[in-house]
Amino acid sequence: MLHTTHSENETKKIAAALASDIRSGDILLLHGNLGAGKTVFARSLIRTLSDAPELEVPSPTFTLVQTYEAKDFHLWHFDLYRLEDPEEIYELGWEEALSDGIVLVEWPERLGTLKPARYLDIHISTGENDDQQRSIEIVRHDSA
Repeated sequence: MLHTTHSENETKKIAAALASDIRSGDILLLHGNLGAGKTVFARSLIRTLSDAPELEVPSPTFTLVQTYEAKDFHLWHFDLYRLEDPEEIYELGWEEALSDGIVLVEWPERLGTLKPARYLDIHISTGENDDQQRSIEIVRHDSA
């Protein structure tokens, strides 16, 4: 599914709409360059899933992972930008996250061979001539 947005608010609305299709056990891999809007997208999704529009959702760039409580599950938000070795993710609670709720991963290419078989790929890219425009492509992968 491909979406084009022309503002941060429109990007947030796409994330909020996606929340209705997300279930416990889902893994969302957020791809995009620095400043593409991965954290904006993740923040909106987390707030919607938590039913808390004013929830403080800091970027996990420095902590590498943030966790949140939703009504029926935990939310894990990983930012792997500073990860140097994929194995380091185990120190962040990766195995627990995979068995307990919804996982959002920014910079998933840092997972290497640890990328799960089932996931939702979310590619966010900026417009060529419009710095507010974003293309958001969402593809579900269910291979075993």
